[in-house]
Amino acid sequence: MSIALNVNAQFGRFSLTVSHTLPTNGIVGIFGHSGSGKSTLLRIICGLEKRVNGQIRFGENDLLNSSDNRFIKPSDRNIGLVFQDSRIFPHLSVKENLAFSSKHSKTRRIDFDEIVELAQLSPLIEANASQLSGGEQQRVALARAVLAEPELLLLDEPLSALDKHNKQLMLELITKVNQHYKIPIFYVSHSINELQQVADKLMVMDSGKVIDYGDIHQVIHRLNNNGLIEQQTSLSLKVTSHHQEDGLSYLTLDENQHIYLPLLPETIPSGELIRCYIYASDISITLDEPQNSSIVNHLNGTIENIEHQGDTVLVSVNCASTLFYTQISKFSFNKLALKPQSKVSIQFKAGAVRTLIGD
Repeated sequence: MSIALNVNAQFGRFSLTVSHTLPTNGIVGIFGHSGSGKSTLLRIICGLEKRVNGQIRFGENDLLNSSDNRFIKPSDRNIGLVFQDSRIFPHLSVKENLAFSSKHSKTRRIDFDEIVELAQLSPLIEANASQLSGGEQQRVALARAVLAEPELLLLDEPLSALDKHNKQLMLELITKVNQHYKIPIFYVSHSINELQQVADKLMVMDSGKVIDYGDIHQVIHRLNNNGLIEQQTSLSLKVTSHHQEDGLSYLTLDENQHIYLPLLPETIPSGELIRCYIYASDISITLDEPQNSSIVNHLNGTIENIEHQGDTVLVSVNCASTLFYTQISKFSFNKLALKPQSKVSIQFKAGAVRTLIGD
């Protein structure tokens, strides 16, 4: 199925206009800075905003059609929503919070104990919700939403108030929920680094409008040119191996080249695909292949594109059919006399390869 959005709404001086069709499989990230309209869009999809004109078609059904005054109330849309704050019932235990949601599901196809285990809530099951940490409350909120068996799950900045450890747990849980239960997810965040860890597609909003949509890595790379994010290379690569003695894990770039990064947990097996990113400011260019360097990552490639951006230059280099983005000064650019199709080497430290896994 898909969800076809053709809506417009006015809220004071802010207007939102979206005409877009999104897939209801996998995870769609919705990115934008504060005030871009991303949270408002989620509220419109789940029916919490009535001051909307247009149409929302979910599969074969209209959730909204202002031309014939059709408006399906939120409780009948079978769409789950997890807010920035957990909004679980503080006077109930974890078990009671989850049971409240489970008894309202129509098919009971999701096993209660299974989702408790998946969300790592077993040790907390009898605890009062008010006694939980923020990260624990968010895991309860997500598990509760899943037990209602929604056809679509909306997440509104679910990690915004969490520390790195709890962010990692939540990202792993979000991925597992999508893969294990096949529940499509629309995930709103102002953090591109969170989204690139889990999203398959990315929609970018600005001033109430969609300005880009597509494959997560491709959209991130297009964003390098408009100032909305810190410029970076976004990658999905397979784990080759772990080397405890070196403190490094290896990722496969191609059959002859690897990328080294700080040691990942050994629970991540060889062959597993992981998401990682490298800031453009952490990659340097040299005309000669580096020798006897403490910098472990060296790749040979060809300059594909050059973008002059004020005092800096963004250079994209094709290495093994993968684009890497490096940000250098105008001084360095002129000194090296770089131009499209130049053969160069790029280099970056293992610590420059970032992933939220293991943080």
